[in-house]
Amino acid sequence: MDTLPLQHDGRPGPHLGRRLAALARFCLLKLARTLATLWIVVTFTFVILRLTGDPALSLLPDNAPPDIAAAFRSRWGLDRPVWTQYALYFRNMLDGNLGYSLANGRDAVAVVLERVPATLRLTVSAFALTLAVGLPVGVFAALRHGRMADRALMMLATVKYSLPNFVIGIGLIYAFAIWLRLLPSSGSATAAHLILPVVTLGLSGAAVIARFTRSAALETLGQPYVRAAMAAGETRTQAIVRHVLPNAAVPILTVIGFTIGGLVGGSIIVEQVFAWPGIGRLLVDAVAVRDLAVAQVIVILLAVAMVTANLAIDLAYGLVNPRFWNNDDDIR
Repeated sequence: MDTLPLQHDGRPGPHLGRRLAALARFCLLKLARTLATLWIVVTFTFVILRLTGDPALSLLPDNAPPDIAAAFRSRWGLDRPVWTQYALYFRNMLDGNLGYSLANGRDAVAVVLERVPATLRLTVSAFALTLAVGLPVGVFAALRHGRMADRALMMLATVKYSLPNFVIGIGLIYAFAIWLRLLPSSGSATAAHLILPVVTLGLSGAAVIARFTRSAALETLGQPYVRAAMAAGETRTQAIVRHVLPNAAVPILTVIGFTIGGLVGGSIIVEQVFAWPGIGRLLVDAVAVRDLAVAQVIVILLAVAMVTANLAIDLAYGLVNPRFWNNDDDIR
């Protein structure tokens, strides 16, 4: 990594100022894009939820009198035009009020936050498994390029990526919960309940990272400076640690960013399959009964998580490539 030039008195030179200015422009641009993305997500969710069903029909009994249904809609403002509800929702959101659950009258944010720890346990564990499996497998396959091990691992990665999470989850339940009776099939009471959901969610991302890591490592291994380092006496392991992985970091970071998005989206299905009490399962239940405020809070939370993860990946580019902050094209 290049060092910052110092003036004669030991202070950082103007090169640091340019980097800080580039970083500031980058952050402002990303903030503007983040706010625009969140606005689009909130607007789309708001309109779709209200056009695809009436909460009164979903939450009230089938034999509820019309006047009760009308009172319910009036109580929650559902009898107003959609554009009026939209303006009121944004005004309340700016005041920190994201609404109340139509199902039980509780604050929607509180209802969602109760489920966040369970989802974090699942997604963080799955992400750790994704990296722990995907990166070593990709490097190992690159070192065995063209051999049987390389072909077998890439075939398995392709199969795993091609199969939906619910198919893998059901297969694992049948194998380890029903047939072998080694692991529980649903719930979250013990650490053993975490194994099957984490494996289902984590291995899908590991398959993607393994393939991209293999491609990036193969491209870097063919560079003259890597061959020169190995000719000078470095072992393959040393060459990988010192040269291959640092120079392949940018494409790997890119695919890791996409993988995080896949984990967030995939957790919704996995939580349903394994009856995991997280926000993904809560989202499905809220949409089914048109619990509007709860569904909107979850979508906002997922959108914030996605854009935050992408911002972190973009910032990481500057750490692995110091020239990032000096190149205006990289921040557009």
